[in-house]
Parts: sequence; structure tokens; C-alpha cells
Amino acid sequence: MRMRLLSASVAVLSCVAGLALGAAGCRKLPPSKPSSQWTPQEARGAQVFQQDCARCHYPTTTAGLHGPGLQALTKLPSMPSGAPPTDERMTATILHGHGTMPATQMTDTQLADLLAYLHTL
Repeated sequence: MRMRLLSASVAVLSCVAGLALGAAGCRKLPPSKPSSQWTPQEARGAQVFQQDCARCHYPTTTAGLHGPGLQALTKLPSMPSGAPPTDERMTATILHGHGTMPATQMTDTQLADLLAYLHTL
């Protein structure tokens, strides 16, 4: 009898823990800034993104293409690599590559514009 009660309690606790973790994993990400509200720098960054990044990354979803989706990248505690999404880390990843992502050459202005755009996602 005690064993059956213990088994039932463990099953209920496991179920509740699973639901709690599932709900936490399904939390809604903050929306991207509407393009109508972009600054000129953010708009230029969107153009850089389309030219250099869009073939591998979706900007407004976390679904992957050839690389991870970038929605809310700068609002999350870590990038897909596990590193925090600071401008310095994103710059290093963009300029030097990471894993299967190749290095990307761009001017300082293009990089600054791209970082501004990434903050809108």
C-alpha cells in the first residue's frame, strides 16, 4: 500500500515538473521592433542583414535555416553558442565565424549598423 502511494506520488510530481518545464520552455519571446519604428541606422543594418546574413538566418523566428533563427537574440541570456549576446561577442562571431558559420568581412559602419538592427529583433 505504501509502495503504491509512493509510486503514485512520484508519478504526480514527475508530471507536474514536466508541465512546469514545458511551460517555461514555451514562453513567448518579446516581439521584434516594427520596421516603421527603426532608426536610419537600424534600417541600414537590416539591409546589411539581408545582404550578408539572411541566406543562413531567419530574423524574426527562432527556427533554424542553415544557422539558428535570431529572434530576440539580444534579449536572451545566451546565444545559440551558449555565450552571452554582448555586442563584443556578436562582433567576434560575425567577423571571425563560429563552428560552421564563416567569417564575414564588413566595414566598421556596416558592423555598427548590423548590431543596431540585431537589437531590434
